[in-house]
Amino acid sequence: MRNKLLLQTEDFKPSFANWRIAGVMNPAAIRLENKKILLMVRVAERAEHYHKRKRVCPVFTSREESEVKYQEQNKKHGKGEWNTLYLKDGACYLPTISHFKRVLLNEDGFHIEEIMNEPAFVGTQDDGEYGVEDPRIVKIKDKYYMTYVSISKFNGVSTSLACTKDFKNWEREGLIFSEQNKDCVLFPEKIKNKYVALHRPEGFFGFRKPSIWISYSPDLVYWGKERSIMQPRQGAWDSERIGAGPPPLKTKKGWLIIYHGVHKKGRGSVYSGGAALLDLNNPEKIIARSPKNKPLISPRQKYEKKGFISNVVFPTGIILTLKKNKVLIYAGGADKVVAVYKLEIKKIMNHMRFL
Repeated sequence: MRNKLLLQTEDFKPSFANWRIAGVMNPAAIRLENKKILLMVRVAERAEHYHKRKRVCPVFTSREESEVKYQEQNKKHGKGEWNTLYLKDGACYLPTISHFKRVLLNEDGFHIEEIMNEPAFVGTQDDGEYGVEDPRIVKIKDKYYMTYVSISKFNGVSTSLACTKDFKNWEREGLIFSEQNKDCVLFPEKIKNKYVALHRPEGFFGFRKPSIWISYSPDLVYWGKERSIMQPRQGAWDSERIGAGPPPLKTKKGWLIIYHGVHKKGRGSVYSGGAALLDLNNPEKIIARSPKNKPLISPRQKYEKKGFISNVVFPTGIILTLKKNKVLIYAGGADKVVAVYKLEIKKIMNHMRFL
């Protein structure tokens, strides 16, 4: 396996003067028609000059991304550089706010060609006023579809959907899985005439640990026939919770999914990446899975072991190499940086244990 630290906080410019980039992480990845790779990177920012004086939390308040205002608590209005946000009177939900910025990579996926610092996708008053997080992208026919976590005072931590043809103009379909539901990925094609998604709902009772569920839809908006298909395993590297990583990749042997799993270590937790294989015609059927004692990717590098949240490898993007014998996996490291991992598909298959 070849791996590389790809993006760090200092590679990006804050969206407001006197703000600070707190972390760059968990990118969606897609190969474009020109063979280059586009990342939609989650960028978390905080109002550093206010944060030193008091705890503050930014909130998107505009319905129009082109409108720009900036309001601080008990102060006069001032103008910012993108969208509208303000510091909520007396209520503090998140000390940072996340949005997505575009990064263009060359064909091999290991080298940066351009970092586009203008925010490409942000929350709005109606869709993630406390930020948008952890995107995943697939291309279905002639459109790119992006699932993402939208954080809202009234809708909670939910999954929303948007689509685009050019990564500049977006159609927001709104919420598709209600709170608390994250780690949603779409299959890149219909199965038995239905769209298919994997997602990770969380309940409020202690009956089960967060697991990977499957759902079906006729139109990508209304989903049903849900059931849990893969669960955490006792005593394993994925014993506490699991969730889908990048969108499924179609292979001759089945749908390859890369997922994250969590286990406890001391007072903290460790996030690692694993693999599983689903049946091509019946994705509810698990054919193979990473062994209980050996994840596919685990935190070993300094940038994975120490950061905003330590000991985290969180895969969210996967791209076939041009020779189609290897994959590039893009992942957040310690909720602070973005890394890329190159693995042979054959080795991933040999790593899994067939059930």
